[in-house]
Amino acid sequence: MPLPPLVEPVAELRPVEAARTARHLVLAGLGELGQRRLAAAHIAVVGAGGLGSPVVLALAAAGIGTLTVIDDDVVELSNLQRQVLHRIVDVGAPKADSAVRVAAELSPETTVRPVRRRLTTQNAEELLAGADLVIDGSDTFETRALVASACERLGVPLVWGVVQEFAAQVTVFWSDPPADVAPVVLGDLYPPEEVGELPSCAAVGVLGALCLQVGSVLAMEAIKLVAGIGDPLLGRVLLIDALRGRMSEVPLRGRGTVPPADGSATGVTAGAQRPAGSRGAAGPGREDATPASAPAVPPHIAPAALAAEVDAGAVVLDVREAAEVATGMIPGARHTPLGEVLARPHEFAADDRIVVVCQAGMRAARAAAALRAAGADAVVLAGGMDAWGAR
Repeated sequence: MPLPPLVEPVAELRPVEAARTARHLVLAGLGELGQRRLAAAHIAVVGAGGLGSPVVLALAAAGIGTLTVIDDDVVELSNLQRQVLHRIVDVGAPKADSAVRVAAELSPETTVRPVRRRLTTQNAEELLAGADLVIDGSDTFETRALVASACERLGVPLVWGVVQEFAAQVTVFWSDPPADVAPVVLGDLYPPEEVGELPSCAAVGVLGALCLQVGSVLAMEAIKLVAGIGDPLLGRVLLIDALRGRMSEVPLRGRGTVPPADGSATGVTAGAQRPAGSRGAAGPGREDATPASAPAVPPHIAPAALAAEVDAGAVVLDVREAAEVATGMIPGARHTPLGEVLARPHEFAADDRIVVVCQAGMRAARAAAALRAAGADAVVLAGGMDAWGAR
């Protein structure tokens, strides 16, 4: 069911804006009134990276009146594979500056307020205050927790998504929704006490095209909430599996919500049953798995112990990609990319002992778990090449 619109509409659209958004004005359910609500809205976007980039593009094109874009980082060359807001000429420049330029090129009526500051416990509420809605496109759980906490105190809806490798999750949190709507917050999906070590995009990678898909969904959720149309993802988590071309959802209920007396499954208590991969917000996993079926964490060895392992006959297996190993490998290591190891782990079971290494340890842990499941005695080099090089 649609929720009440977040904002009152502006009195009218300027003729040039009405012409620019003409396809919205004839869109059943949105129309001219909805477009005037979009023009009145103020949305804060945290992060101008892989998710924030398509969000800014979509919302500026949609005619959102004000965008506050919060990002203290600068553009790097490796960002351009997925952060479509930026261009080669932007390398080294603040990411928030790209939002100002691109929005002006798409929608002169949209005001972009760039905030080139790191969001902290001390300033999170201040930086987000005044926004009708917040979209979190940040890339660390620490920042996500700060954003969520500030939104809970402010009582504004938080449109939230994560992408890692080929999978994604999208939902809406809101601590103070309209009457008769149950609140759902980040802690319901990811209880703080259960958030473990989270891999970064640099460690395990992310498909650039998937960022565009998820950013579009985030923008759509924001538009629905602002205009009061459609069925927002409040109380539901959308799961995307890009490799299998599947989208599904699971219900999400606040941990304090009382189940219906008749036992009907109107939702799940997040702390009891959460989407697969939910032990780390940066790492959505297969939707047909459960936390209980996740493989055990494989043993790790310290870099200082590697020489003794090799002397005892262990094989060092480097699961990084070809471009990474070109920069250097552990002497004598065998190279097989992670994808190939996961596709045929039984071929490695004949080795007596395997020490798996990647750049930081996350991919090696996945490979070692698969190898151990296939019968191999596999361990992980803790900290990967980063730790081995710093020993």
